[in-house]
Amino acid sequence: MTVETKLPYEKEYIVQFSEGRKEPEWMKSLRVQALEQAETLEMPKPDKTKIGKWNFTRFAHDYKEGNSISMTNLPVEIQDFFDKDNLPENLLIQRNQSLAFSSMNKDLKDKGVIFTDIFTAMQEHEELVKRYYMKDAVSVDEHRLTALHAALMNGGIFVYVPKNVQIEVPLQVVFWNEAPDNAFFNHVLVVADENSSLTYVENYISHNEEEESVANIITEVIAHNNAKISFGAVDNFAAGTTTYINRRGIAYRDATIDWALGQMNDGNTVSENITNLIGDNSLCHAKTVTVGRGNQTQNITAKTVHWGKNAEGYILQHGVMKDSATNIFNGIGKIENGASGSNAEQTSRVLMLSEKARGDANPILLIEEDDVMAGHAASVGRVDPLQLYYLMSRGITKTEAERLVIHGFLAPVVSQLPIASVKEQLTQVIERKVY
Repeated sequence: MTVETKLPYEKEYIVQFSEGRKEPEWMKSLRVQALEQAETLEMPKPDKTKIGKWNFTRFAHDYKEGNSISMTNLPVEIQDFFDKDNLPENLLIQRNQSLAFSSMNKDLKDKGVIFTDIFTAMQEHEELVKRYYMKDAVSVDEHRLTALHAALMNGGIFVYVPKNVQIEVPLQVVFWNEAPDNAFFNHVLVVADENSSLTYVENYISHNEEEESVANIITEVIAHNNAKISFGAVDNFAAGTTTYINRRGIAYRDATIDWALGQMNDGNTVSENITNLIGDNSLCHAKTVTVGRGNQTQNITAKTVHWGKNAEGYILQHGVMKDSATNIFNGIGKIENGASGSNAEQTSRVLMLSEKARGDANPILLIEEDDVMAGHAASVGRVDPLQLYYLMSRGITKTEAERLVIHGFLAPVVSQLPIASVKEQLTQVIERKVY
């Protein structure tokens, strides 16, 4: 099939957008070059999912000022992300692709922590952003969607934690879009310097049930030597949004990156979560949970690539499918030559709630080194009737028994989200999608 080459915007728009945001010259140049590359690059080819006819280019791309809000007038759906009696100290809210609310603990500011929107970061911390932006984790020219992202990026967050700084209180971000057809081209860049640590949690929410739009999100997470990053996310895009999410991690010597991802989108979704374990003794836990419904199609990949010696990568993916939804779980553990002593383990499980629902779990191990450990487990099936029988024999109704089984099935990922209010919000989303 020939890939459509008509792009949504011309060079002049890209230049005007960049200049209007007062971006540095290198960023404007990167955008223009990326737009040119997008004309010729191919689309990504996720395993067992045809995306040639999915909408990745039809959307509105308007930036509007004047989106400020206060914590006292937040709509109900945004309030659910927070503990009402204990509002977060470190919080950013992006509303319709512009910064609407920002707060950060003064002590963190004094220690040199940067927690701000991507455009402010480019103006105030240009060299830091330039050092990491689409350099080590994600490349502009990987395929057409990464190039389109680089050309059209219209929002995002930059986090930098200096050496030897440990952040005890989570950093929380809400990306909230009220405009039905406006696109998310979000870039999230999280960097933990040597011997530092942080917890970062983000939520995406949109309201376009019928209007078509696009989310093209790239996240780059960099953990330097002996750094630790805990990254949590709940993605909740409405049915009208076609979503491409690329979350990429780089872990250096003795570094740890933990992912806890809730893929709760209602539209067609391609999600990649890839962690490169560059350094010796680096570690990654990649946990993903998803619920599919309606005619939704999802392709979700988790991958650890082991480069350093004694690098450990653990993948856990659990999904629930209902109605006519389809989900592909790809779990990939790749151990490169020289990564002796490494361990790659993965488990992917899909629970189907209806006859027309479809699930597929693809465990893949690619081993280029002898002195390693590796293993995988995969299962696709329906609710265990013995579990239901046991619960119902204790006086629980069939509906409540199914509910308990489903929540127990998803709990290994849901329980890992580090903020109680976000964990509760994800639980509520699961309830709405399943029942």
